[in-house]
This record gives sequence, structure tokens and C-alpha cells, in this order.
Amino acid sequence: MFLKGTAVSKGIALGTLFVYRPNAAEATESYCQDGEKAIHVERFALSGRTAIEKLRQVGKDLPENEAKIFVAHEEILADEEMEKEIIELINKHNYCGDWAIHTVYAKYAGLLQSVEDPLIRERAADILDARDQLLAAWSGKERRSLSKLEAPVIVAARDLFPLDTATLDRDNVLAIVTEAGGGLTSHAAIIARARGIPAVLGVPSLLERVTDGQTVAVDAFEGEVILAPTPEKLEQYEKRLEEWRRVQKDNLKYLDAEAKTADGVRIDIGLNIASADEEDLRGVDHCDSVGLFRTEFLYMGRSTPPSEEEQLAVYGKVLSVFNPRPVILRTLDIGGDKTAECLELPKEDNPFLGVRALRLCFTQPDVFIAQLRAALRASVSGQLWLMLPMVGSIDDIRLAKHFIAEAKDRLTSEGYPVAGNVKIGVMIEIPSLALIADLVAKEVDFASVGSNDLCQYCCAVDRQNADAAEYYQPHHPAMYRLLSQVISEFNKAGKPISICGEMGGDPLAVAALVGLGLRKFSMGLSSVGAMKRALAALTVPKAEELARTIQGLTTEAEVLRHLRENLAN
Repeated sequence: MFLKGTAVSKGIALGTLFVYRPNAAEATESYCQDGEKAIHVERFALSGRTAIEKLRQVGKDLPENEAKIFVAHEEILADEEMEKEIIELINKHNYCGDWAIHTVYAKYAGLLQSVEDPLIRERAADILDARDQLLAAWSGKERRSLSKLEAPVIVAARDLFPLDTATLDRDNVLAIVTEAGGGLTSHAAIIARARGIPAVLGVPSLLERVTDGQTVAVDAFEGEVILAPTPEKLEQYEKRLEEWRRVQKDNLKYLDAEAKTADGVRIDIGLNIASADEEDLRGVDHCDSVGLFRTEFLYMGRSTPPSEEEQLAVYGKVLSVFNPRPVILRTLDIGGDKTAECLELPKEDNPFLGVRALRLCFTQPDVFIAQLRAALRASVSGQLWLMLPMVGSIDDIRLAKHFIAEAKDRLTSEGYPVAGNVKIGVMIEIPSLALIADLVAKEVDFASVGSNDLCQYCCAVDRQNADAAEYYQPHHPAMYRLLSQVISEFNKAGKPISICGEMGGDPLAVAALVGLGLRKFSMGLSSVGAMKRALAALTVPKAEELARTIQGLTTEAEVLRHLRENLAN
């Protein structure tokens, strides 16, 4: 049987299926006597403390970016409004404590699940996960987990909550397949990618179609799951798995190599990071710069924005570790597919086209100035390049420069040193900016193409909408024509231009982009070895020929076919 979902972490897997159903304590409708109310309230309080303590024990052994998930869970478990409602159900309506917990948490999860924004809907998983931990503490039962598996398996589940993914036995999880959670921003997707585990999410009616112990093949490139493959299919996937493992092993050999083409042209490889923890910074010896520091993750999963001093410590550490190599720090990019509980975001029908990123910063100047002050204070620790996201016009650039100048003036007047060589650049992700690239190059020191949003706006498709996925076409000929114009104008102006979206780590796209004149790319560490390997097999004349040809083709399918045929090793 062939199933289809969303590929969120690339790879191939073949093995035995393990159907994971957390046996968390379940609450049924039940009521207590008047004389038992105080006991239930006290037991509820004890359960909350127990659940929080367990979260802290789990979180202390995790990388910082994964441990942040549990900070959000702690805040949920300590939420005063939910606590008040639970106690009220016990005292006024005689609910047993576990039934009151179930009722209130279900209410709040339901509110999130009814929101149109897919990212907010995914956060309902945090509510339900916290509820299950609280109910487990109430019952005194250990929740079933994926932390210790007896043998290598492909995990199938309705959904994986953050606690499941953060503690899973990485040595024995071959792949992850879920019925829910199809978004690229779900916890399961984020952690699967970070750990290199193939994952296909959002498979409809998955648990109705699978059984424990059956043989399964997972293609997490195409988002395909094959149940009980025939001997012919089994042989086919065994060969694909062997080839994928060989490629992964070969890619590792290139991790420490210099990034250059077969004819000796040097290519700059930047690293995409989201924090200053060890996991994010372990690519320091393999890259030429930080091509994208996603600072928004400092704001996510917390009830108050990070302070200037907190941001200073993080930015200063990254700048110091990479010094004298540049660190491109992207200012706050919240909105669209990313939300932050600590900021007031407008309720919009289409947040991708609304008040997000730089537009949001303009409406919350205190937040923006605090970030700029922290970044500028940190500039003395290394080579800071400030990059502005969601820029649509020259007016946006000039207004942002005004904020930067104001922050710098304040710091100078207060006696704080600021480096004199801070560069200011923009993300090119809105077509209106791409089409005036020649004018933009006169206003800024550098630019980086955000290919994910540029494709979304160029193709007029919500990249989070699974029903419209076929219209999201990063290899559309129009994309390459638009990129050709941007790269050409910045090269003519002698200003650095790079790409930091998904195309920046795609060997097919990179070959064409080198042909268009791009010499700077940024990607996650897991893509660096593969990228250096692909570059080593490519000559600039061949890349230029590819770039010319694909701009004359008519469909994305034609572009992909041409690139694959001409780049096959």
C-alpha cells in the first residue's frame, strides 16, 4: 500500500514499523464529594510541581534549542488562568481533579486548533502534551516514551508531542511517520531535521492503515510511505537506502574541504543558525561565516521578550566564536509562519501578507530598538552584518536605517562602544525589491535572497498550504529570471549577494545559481558536506550554460529534468 504525506526531513529508511500510542493516564467524567475538594486541589498542585520537575530533569540534558520547548511547557503548567479554572471546577462544580484538568486543557487546545494560522494550530500540541504530563503526574503512572527502544524501528504515530521527539532513542529510530503535524515548523519536523532522521508527516488516516511489526519503506524525499512492499519494491528500496548511506558517508569527507568548483573558483559557504548553543555552533570549523542568524527563536516559547542584556550575551558569543568571519544577524522575523507569545501580533486573515518581520518592528519600536542596541553593543566582539527581513521598498530601508542610527546615537551618548564597520543589508524576498535591485544595491552594503518567501510571493502560493503545494515551485523559470536580475545588479555594484533559503542548500539550484554569478551561499550544517561535494564536480562554464538554458525553458518540470540530466554523477 502506498501512502503520501509531507517530507519534512530528507532521507530513506527501510525497516519494521513500531506503532506508538502513548499510554498517558486518561481522565473520565467523575465528581467528588464536598469533603474531598481540598484533597483534590492539593493533589492538583502537587501534580503540577511534579510535572514541572520532570520537565526540568529532561530539559537539562538537551541542547539549548530543544530545551526551550520545555520552558514553554513549564509556562503552560504554571498558567494562572488555567489553574484558576481548574480549581473553580473542583470547588464550585465538584469535578474530580483529573477531570477538571482534562476539561480545561481540552478547552484551550481546542481554541488554538480552531485558528486558521497553521503554526498557531500546531501549538495546540504543547497544550495537550503538558496536559498528558500533568495527568501522568496525577495518576503516578509513567508515560510511555520513545527514549528506550529495543531495536531499530520506523516510528508511526498519530502525532509526536515535543516530549516524545526531544527524548527519542536516536540510535534506534530509523524514520518518523505521523498522521498529524505536517508543517515544516512542527516540533517533530524541527527535531527530525536537527538529528538527521528521515520524516514524513501529515499522512491521512495513517493509524487505520498500519500494524505493528510490518515492513515499511519510507522515501522522505518525495513524502512517500510504502507498506508491506513487494519483493521487487523491497529490493529497489534496499538499493536506494544503500546509495543514500553511501552519499551521506561521502558527503562527510567533504565537510572540512575548501569550497570551490572543479576549475578552482572559490565559493563562500555560510551557516544558518538559530542560537548560540553548542549544537548550532559546531559548524564553526566548516564554514566561512554565519550566513543567517535567525534571532526570532530567542523570542519564541516565552512570555516576555528577551532583554537587551540577554540578547547581548547571545549575539556577543556568536560574533566572538566566528571572529574575524562575518555574522549576518537577521533582525526579528516574526509573523507569517512564526509567532511569539511574548509579542502582540495583529490578528490577520493572511499573516504572510500582513504586519510581519520589519513591518512588525516598525509598529513596536521599543522591541526593535532593544534588539538593535544589543546587536550594536555586541559588534565589538566580531564582524557584525545587520540584515533586515521583509523589505518591500527603499522607504523601508531608509526608515530602518533611521532606527539603527538612533540606537547607535543612544549607545554612544551612554558611553557604549560600537564597532565602526557594521554593515547593513536586506533580505530580498519580495518581488518589488528584487525588481529594483539596482537601486537597492546603492542603499545597502549587502543582500541575501530569502528564496522560501521569494518563491511564495513570486508564485502567489501559501507555502504552508498542503492543498496548494504543487504551485510552490522554487525551480520555476520565473524564479531563475528574477534571481538573475538580482545577482547581476549586486555583482555590477560590487556588493556581496548570497542566498539563505532552501535553494541555498539544494545542489541542483546551486549549480544554476553559480552560473548566474552567485558566489555566496548559506545553509544548515547538514547540507554543507553535500554542497562542497557538488561544487567540486562543477565547472563555472558548465554552470553558466545550465543557467542560460533553464531561463529559456517553460515549466519547473522541464528545469528539474534538465538539471538532473546534466548534473548526474
